[in-house]
Amino acid sequence: MASLQAAAKDRLVIVIAHRLSTIRNADRIVFLENGVIRDVGDHDTLMSADGPYREFVKLQTGEDG
Repeated sequence: MASLQAAAKDRLVIVIAHRLSTIRNADRIVFLENGVIRDVGDHDTLMSADGPYREFVKLQTGEDG
């Protein structure tokens, strides 16, 4: 992940991922469900809302983030 962050410095990078560890530190997360945008924001903002991204995190981690 550190190599991706270094390569992405001052660049637009689009990452498609299923793992929370890959996206947790992104500036902006666009959470899709069945091809539909369901949530947009950074990790902390999305975790403060009770939406589908937060449910995804609960499923991946077994907790609230």
